[in-house]
Amino acid sequence: MYVCFNSTFEYIQSCIYNIYRPIVVFMKKKKENRTKEMKKPWPTKDAMEQVYEMKLWGDNNSDFYSGIGSHDPEIVNPYIAVLTSFLTSFKNPLVVCDLGCGDFNVGKELVRHTKKYIAIDIVKDLIEHNKSIFKEENLEFHCLDIAVDNLPSGDCAILRQVLQHLSNTEVQSIVSKLTDFKYVILTEHIPEGRFTPNKEIISGQGTRLKKQSGLDVFAPPFNFKVKEEKQLLSVILNDRKGVILTTLYNNF
Repeated sequence: MYVCFNSTFEYIQSCIYNIYRPIVVFMKKKKENRTKEMKKPWPTKDAMEQVYEMKLWGDNNSDFYSGIGSHDPEIVNPYIAVLTSFLTSFKNPLVVCDLGCGDFNVGKELVRHTKKYIAIDIVKDLIEHNKSIFKEENLEFHCLDIAVDNLPSGDCAILRQVLQHLSNTEVQSIVSKLTDFKYVILTEHIPEGRFTPNKEIISGQGTRLKKQSGLDVFAPPFNFKVKEEKQLLSVILNDRKGVILTTLYNNF
């Protein structure tokens, strides 16, 4: 009787499993699809507007704040020094395009060393805010999506901790436009030591650091080609938080 009962139980259990298994599989797939839909990226414009509206990079008691990377003297001052040295090395001042100017705490220190300084950001309210504060004859502000829109012409493009926040698709689009500039000065926050470059992310507040990755424009899928490159600055952050690397590229 005991063996018979056990066999019957196993038979019933098998029947129940076969009946409910398709339902379980269906519900699991539905949950996975819902998760994928939830992770569908916002348009970059909306994501970056949210960063400033919700002060995801900090506050500093200001309407717009581009984070510690734009305000920490240990990061900002050496950068301004090397950029000033580069810009003032030319007999004829350069036209500079600042692609992703942010709150302009850094850019405002460079304007005087250029023929024209064109500051660009994707957040319209930020650009309007900057226009109301920073006024120089050789300074322009434009609200553009640098991955989608045509870029103004210039001698030198500056991208300071911008590409690190963007998806590979957007980075690829931007990199393809950088060949129009003779000089490109790129600053990226990367892991210290060896890392796997260019892991995919969703554009927004975060960077590739959380995936132990960083941007390398020479590596796939970007494969950026330049005539010359020169490291201008390397700032090692405390507590193993990585390195902020600034590199000059000469395209032609």
